[in-house]
Amino acid sequence: MLLFLDVDGTLLPFGAAGPYPLYEPAFPPAGAVTDHPLLTRVDPALGARLTSLGCELVWATTWGDDANTGLAPWLGLPRLPLVDWPDSDDDEMAHLHWKTRPLVSWAAGRPFVWVDDEITDADRAWVASHHPERALLHRVDHQVGLTEGDFVVLEEWLTRRGR
Repeated sequence: MLLFLDVDGTLLPFGAAGPYPLYEPAFPPAGAVTDHPLLTRVDPALGARLTSLGCELVWATTWGDDANTGLAPWLGLPRLPLVDWPDSDDDEMAHLHWKTRPLVSWAAGRPFVWVDDEITDADRAWVASHHPERALLHRVDHQVGLTEGDFVVLEEWLTRRGR
């Protein structure tokens, strides 16, 4: 099972006022690059939670390889595959998120979960009619990012679907 993972608004909440409170003194994790000004808003414990889902994690973000060089070490994750984004965003006319078609293409018929803060019902409907396997498109509140409540939804869906 693939898990496409956005960064901004998903792992990095836009509403966070400052550094995640657990950072002192155990954080940042060993080997983590901390020169990104907002990286300290990302809860490093999310890496272990994501890994515990038992999915193949894939970056679905505009961060590109910066997700692997800066964020992955912060989260204690290995280098992850990256989705390559097309140059055009013709999907605005179809009211689809510009990531929707590329993610379905990248999944190549495999079941997947997509966690993002910009997913809409149009994306869900398009995936349901154009993707032959099961898929969960889970929208995260961009102000707070990925929470324990989101993990409950993901785990329940994965369990019902047999991972």
